[in-house]
Amino acid sequence: MYNDRLVFKTSSLDEVFYLKDSIFIKFTNNRNTISSSVLNGGICNDLKFVFNHHLSQENIDYLEDHDLKDYLERLCGQLKFDPAKSSGLVTLARMKNLSIITKKYKKLEVTAITTAGVRVNAVCAGDDASYYEQNGEFYPGTINSILLVNSKLDDSTLVEAFMTACEAKTVALNRLKIPSQFSNSFATGTGTDGLIISSNLDSDNIITNAGKHSKLGELIARSIIESIHVAIKKQVWITPRSQSHVLVLLNRYKLDINEFYDSLNQDKHNFISQLKYDSKIQENIAVTSAILNLMDDVDRGITEKETAYEQSVNLLKNCVGSTVEKLLSYWIDNFLA
Repeated sequence: MYNDRLVFKTSSLDEVFYLKDSIFIKFTNNRNTISSSVLNGGICNDLKFVFNHHLSQENIDYLEDHDLKDYLERLCGQLKFDPAKSSGLVTLARMKNLSIITKKYKKLEVTAITTAGVRVNAVCAGDDASYYEQNGEFYPGTINSILLVNSKLDDSTLVEAFMTACEAKTVALNRLKIPSQFSNSFATGTGTDGLIISSNLDSDNIITNAGKHSKLGELIARSIIESIHVAIKKQVWITPRSQSHVLVLLNRYKLDINEFYDSLNQDKHNFISQLKYDSKIQENIAVTSAILNLMDDVDRGITEKETAYEQSVNLLKNCVGSTVEKLLSYWIDNFLA
């Protein structure tokens, strides 16, 4: 638990601090804000506080019989903040795993404040629907970002900034090859993500474009991407290095690997011990990635299955050792034969 502890202050003097199991941002200037929260969501011009709140099991139990908006209003009241002037996000991610990244260019400054969990709830837009709550169970896995811009944006530019930040989140997950838990696709987010973006209405630096061609758009994207990567590393220890593994890559096209082990005509213990070593060899990782790309192209209608199968089998001769070759043959036979 944290007591009122200041952890960061922007160049606009907005304060970021821990307060119990939440991160609060206290605005010291007039701001307009776009928020996905159920508490004062949409565009507001008079908010004084925004926050990211960790849901404990006790809070989850409480929410089973209560409305989330009422819960957030109650939280603000307990912490002596005006709920009519506040907007906040909720997550199961721990606030100690917070990431704060600031990007600057001349008079422009963007700060991204992010928590992220992606192991259980990662999903690709367009996957079959699922729910944040089923039978009273809350799924861990939410990417929440609060973005503070030191310059003045009008409402349309604020919306454009929101679009750019959402696209950047997808880039962050794709660069780590985070798999959807509900399909064979790469995740574009989680099912419960939240985003708040705020600009400084008192600034004399007026920005009219937050798209991907603009410098503001670049800073938004880079701060979001880096903050998500840092937060994911802290929360669930996923990094480019941890993803550089044959079994991790294959997990996107899910099969029961125990059935594969049971089908082996050799000592299972020795095979698994060798596979653990072979799965980290770069040549094997490259072959695995290439075969998975062929599977993706078949799903997208780009490559015919017969061609993908033939090319995948040809790639197997580039494997180092026999364990990964046998494992990949099992995946190829199941998805491309």
